[in-house]
Amino acid sequence: MKLEIKNISKQYDKNKFGLQNFSMTIENGILGLLGPNGAGKSTLMKIIATISNPTSGQILLDGIDITKKPNQIRKILGYLPQDFGVYPNLNAYEFLEYIAAMKGIGGTNLKDRISQLLEGVNLTDAAKKPIGTYSGGMKQRIGIAQVLLNDPKVLIFDEPTVGLDPEERVRFRNLISDLANDCIVILSSHIVSDIETIADKVAIMQNGKLISQGYQQDIIDAVKNKVFELEIDKNALNEFKTNHLILNTVRKKENILVRFVGEVRPVNATLCNATLEDAYLFHTKK
Repeated sequence: MKLEIKNISKQYDKNKFGLQNFSMTIENGILGLLGPNGAGKSTLMKIIATISNPTSGQILLDGIDITKKPNQIRKILGYLPQDFGVYPNLNAYEFLEYIAAMKGIGGTNLKDRISQLLEGVNLTDAAKKPIGTYSGGMKQRIGIAQVLLNDPKVLIFDEPTVGLDPEERVRFRNLISDLANDCIVILSSHIVSDIETIADKVAIMQNGKLISQGYQQDIIDAVKNKVFELEIDKNALNEFKTNHLILNTVRKKENILVRFVGEVRPVNATLCNATLEDAYLFHTKK
């Protein structure tokens, strides 16, 4: 399966763009979308999910333009928006049965499918309680379950791990990894470690544009042998910032440990193994 995004733009007014001439090709596997707030990640995912129409450009699913024939992707789509809502008076079983009816899913195996999904997101014990009594993380998990109801081949998750504790984030990553061989999975997250752990490929966005994409190691190689740590005097930090791209700082008793990107290794600096977070900050800050 192949999703080709060709010169997609989304213009809200004369001077405001959500996306600008965005192009990339997505195939089976997990694509991690990274970018600061306002980068255009949610706009892109809404357009792929056919909830929003682009101002210009095409999105082709195996050669068929889904901006003109949205049902081509809707029947195989699972989508979790960032602002996913629930019906608080329904319990988990009732809610998933309702979503199944909305998606045209039925049959004798539906109840077994719902039970399987609730087990997969660790909600079996709470399945008969009203969703209005759920915590934010539990509501997020019921959202993940509804994405998978129709056995989708294109899955879109917008900040799916918000509100999940570390154990549930691991459970989510394992659940999605099992599906990725036969599906296109698009995952947006502010938590770089989630992307780093699960994604095959990474795309970094900023100001509605694609600024870097590729396999994780290709992205990381942009800062290979350029990431250093150095302990400096607290009073020297502002001057240091003017000459270096700082990735992170850790305050110590007397000094500050600075992690930064540089072309030349300063005296006394330690060379560090570059990470995806280093590469992400490098691309978005430079």
